[in-house]
Amino acid sequence: MDKSATMAIAEQKEKPHVAFLPSPGMGHIIPLFEFAKRLVINHGFHVSFFVITTGASAAQNELFRSDNLPAGFYAVEIPPVENISSFFTDDMRVVTRLSIIVRESLKQYLSSLLITHRPKALIIDLFCTDAFEICKEVSIPVYSFFTASTLLMAFSSYLPTLDREVNGEFVDLSEPIQTPGCNTICPHDLLDQVKDRKNDEYKWYLLHVSRLTLAAGIFVNSWDDLEPVSLRALKENSFFQNIPIPHVHAIGPLIKQDEVVTEKDAEILAWLDNQPPDSVLFVAFGSGGTLTSEQLTELAWGLQMSQQRFILVARTPSDASASAAFFNVGSDENDPLIYLPEGFAKKTEGRGLVVPSWAPQVAILNHPSSGAFLSHCGWNSTLENVVHGVPMIAWPLYAEQRMNATFLAEEVGVTMNKMNKIYDASFT
Repeated sequence: MDKSATMAIAEQKEKPHVAFLPSPGMGHIIPLFEFAKRLVINHGFHVSFFVITTGASAAQNELFRSDNLPAGFYAVEIPPVENISSFFTDDMRVVTRLSIIVRESLKQYLSSLLITHRPKALIIDLFCTDAFEICKEVSIPVYSFFTASTLLMAFSSYLPTLDREVNGEFVDLSEPIQTPGCNTICPHDLLDQVKDRKNDEYKWYLLHVSRLTLAAGIFVNSWDDLEPVSLRALKENSFFQNIPIPHVHAIGPLIKQDEVVTEKDAEILAWLDNQPPDSVLFVAFGSGGTLTSEQLTELAWGLQMSQQRFILVARTPSDASASAAFFNVGSDENDPLIYLPEGFAKKTEGRGLVVPSWAPQVAILNHPSSGAFLSHCGWNSTLENVVHGVPMIAWPLYAEQRMNATFLAEEVGVTMNKMNKIYDASFT
């Protein structure tokens, strides 16, 4: 081995080495991916990024191409779990499915990965809490990265207490829910996972949040100016001090700083270049959001009649679930004109652009021609939009998106509109 190679290995050994473990789903992977990149590029860390390949989407596979990764960042694939479909049922919801995928993947592979790579710490997202017991056996501390709002984290930390003290369904409560030290939450705005306590999804969510106290520390993708009330509550309120919650590190906003621009993406940005400033409505529903056939048709008619310039990210509609695209984002390459109203393309020609499945969202929001964002209000999209300062129209679809929409409208005070009829219909 030559001298330069020996020196390179020695230097790598001296770098702080941490591992990351996100659950499947681009909304969970992207913020951990961005955090890991910052540690490598800005702070000289060595990162092993454990990638659960069971249930991986096309967008996930594209993200971890080797030419996307900085030196010092190593994507380590966790092999697919055989016969994982035998654990699933047709009516199983996203968090239950996620939790089973993670449980089976970690049970089979995590211990050996940790022994092989030997990181100084492991950083996980909320749905990877099975890692706590495994890491305890090999004496590796675990940090949690809560990828949603700090408001939701405070509520989630309070949930085990709420579960013990409240009988019946939370959505049937006549009064707003008062998380200690935080602003109240209307029961109707609660995240989907806690709206049916009899469903396995609730039981899984409760299990995961009850393990937050096991973390060596908790990272949140937020900052004091955005969420001062809930951050102060987590750090100072006696309830959270007595649980006790580990130290909370506000490290936001962590959003994409750069995107791989494909040939298709370049065409979108070139089209934007030819539009007037602040003139285009960007319509996108995140990595998993899916409209029903009726909703997509009504949306298309609205765009058509408005005479508004727009970019519409459209994917195959689903009448079964608003999160139908969660596990296959980026793989829907069907021609959207198949499921959009007849004549839509011709009647919007020149002022509208329809993109299948996935678009370079950060580049679009940062473009001077973008004038508004019709969004599902997922937390990653919310932060990207707040950073780039584009007015929002909220159309929450699932998970905690309704909580985010209400929080933005009532607490943050950003320029925002709610599509009231659609908004309510989506949650009935």
